[in-house]
Amino acid sequence: MKASTDVLTRGLTARHIRFIALGSAIGTGLFYGSAAAIQQAGPSVLLAYLIGGLVIYIVLRALGEMSVSNPVSGSFGEYAHRYLGPFAGFVTGWTYTFEMIIVALADVTAFGVYMGFWFPEVPRWIWVLAIVFFIGAINLLSVKVFGEVEFWFTLIKVTAIVAMIVGGIAIIIFGFGIHDTSQGVSNLWSGGGFFATGFGGFIGCFAIVMFAFGGAEIIGVTAGEAENPETTIPRAINTVPVRIILFYVLTLAVIMVINPWQSIGSSGSPFVQIFQGLGIAPAATVLNVVVITAALSAINSDIFGAGRMMFGLAQAGHAPKVMGQVSRNGVPWMTVVIMTVALLLGVVLNYLIPDDVFLVIASIATFATVFVWLMILLSQLRSRRELTADETADLKFKVPFWPYAQFFAIGFLVFVIGVLAFMEDTRIALVVGVIWLVLLGVAYRLWVTPKLGNAAAGDKTVDDQVTVVAEVK
Repeated sequence: MKASTDVLTRGLTARHIRFIALGSAIGTGLFYGSAAAIQQAGPSVLLAYLIGGLVIYIVLRALGEMSVSNPVSGSFGEYAHRYLGPFAGFVTGWTYTFEMIIVALADVTAFGVYMGFWFPEVPRWIWVLAIVFFIGAINLLSVKVFGEVEFWFTLIKVTAIVAMIVGGIAIIIFGFGIHDTSQGVSNLWSGGGFFATGFGGFIGCFAIVMFAFGGAEIIGVTAGEAENPETTIPRAINTVPVRIILFYVLTLAVIMVINPWQSIGSSGSPFVQIFQGLGIAPAATVLNVVVITAALSAINSDIFGAGRMMFGLAQAGHAPKVMGQVSRNGVPWMTVVIMTVALLLGVVLNYLIPDDVFLVIASIATFATVFVWLMILLSQLRSRRELTADETADLKFKVPFWPYAQFFAIGFLVFVIGVLAFMEDTRIALVVGVIWLVLLGVAYRLWVTPKLGNAAAGDKTVDDQVTVVAEVK
């Protein structure tokens, strides 16, 4: 595919941005990962999602302040470069790319699990292979096609979740011979209390809960291709609290009220399991279609987000120049190809360790996600301190409760990293994360630092030439 330019096309409308933001909160972390979080914490997982949702809202407001002021394709990678230094930008950009690859691996794994609901005899890796090539092909089309695909995927997800909440509440109130109405909502505390697995279980679930919100920062990445980022980005971010309460807290509360939390397993989507267990086969089938759509949407966004970040890294000189080439459709085609090849690792993992792959991948993705969020918060803190009083007053989308909200969010994210280290099942995420950061440090020293040195030398040569010319005159 011949590259014709190195400029992205602003083809995402307000409708696209709004639904991309909406869809980023409804993915594998809710439809599949929530089962593991429920088993870890019991009903107290609802409180964990509220706390995690508050933190991601603070992160997105920090990102929104910078994105509205300076909407660029590199997004928070570019902001880290500008406010924290070239190395910080390099590490942030590549760690986000790493995050998207790992999250996409979890998403393609979940897709294979969902397909097993209908075709249990087909090996999971076959479904993973098929979906990797299908979504890769979609991302080679124009950004407007990507926006339209996300719009319809998200519309399906939202409609289904709202219908499930309404149907679930009706079952709780009227029973319909399915639920004992005399129980009310007692399932939220009757099976060992609200903190049924103890405070340790509540703390441990944050490793999975924060994974669920991973990818929400794609709102900032879309700013480089948004038609009117000054209005679309704030509108998208300001809906985050409502989305979290509606799609996570209320949805999971309905699920745990209908069925005791102990009965919600991790062999498939808890949404499908609930209705299948209640004997509502058509509803279970429809919900499986929905969770498959959610997985497709998530994979689509993962490839988009990582591709645009690699494009921004290439423009900054932190990635090979080929990643900065854009096709006639305005798409950084090489980054899509790279992501597709990287996701083939998911095929191998689902072939070798189909039972354990999701938890391992999710915990590694959590580390990368939390690291990127920390860099967003630190970049915003530094950017605000560089502004004069007049420049601060002119900001069009200021973060609330500055700087106290930022300090709270930073402290909480450091705490989550500590949780990863403390829990035996997720400790591998910290090990992989540290190794990744060390490798990035070596790569920066070997390939980026020499370029910066050459650039500085070139600038010095130009200055010397100017001085000589001035002296001659």
